[in-house]
Amino acid sequence: MRARTLLTWANGTTLAGLAIARATGATIRPGRDGVLIAEGYTRRIPKNTCFTVGSVIFTRRTAEWLLADERTDLFGHESRHVGQYAALGPLFWPAYYLFCGYSYAMTGSYGCRNALEKHAGLHAGGYDPDHPLRPWAARFRRRRSENG
Repeated sequence: MRARTLLTWANGTTLAGLAIARATGATIRPGRDGVLIAEGYTRRIPKNTCFTVGSVIFTRRTAEWLLADERTDLFGHESRHVGQYAALGPLFWPAYYLFCGYSYAMTGSYGCRNALEKHAGLHAGGYDPDHPLRPWAARFRRRRSENG
């Protein structure tokens, strides 16, 4: 946990998260495992209840809400994104949006076929892991498996 926190500080993504928190009026609170929580995020984008930038997890609610026992899976999901930021640094953003585009093209959902969301745990992040493929993608996949 300490290594990923140090890496997100070194690669600048945690600084970006703190800058976003300051610019949006979110309050920074300590979380656990080296994570900071920006509570009270009020912007409309993204629509998610939580999202992560570097070692900063943003929530529309309070830090206590996010750290409650019944949200251990959600905190774990966002915490795995911290690890992804540690590994990818600023490349996280283009990779994430590329995967979002692929997922949306295939299913109409930004998350269910997104490799970074899959790694973080789709269900824990509030994504439907069984979201069906669009009809054209299902036909293409069937054709490919028949020929392959």
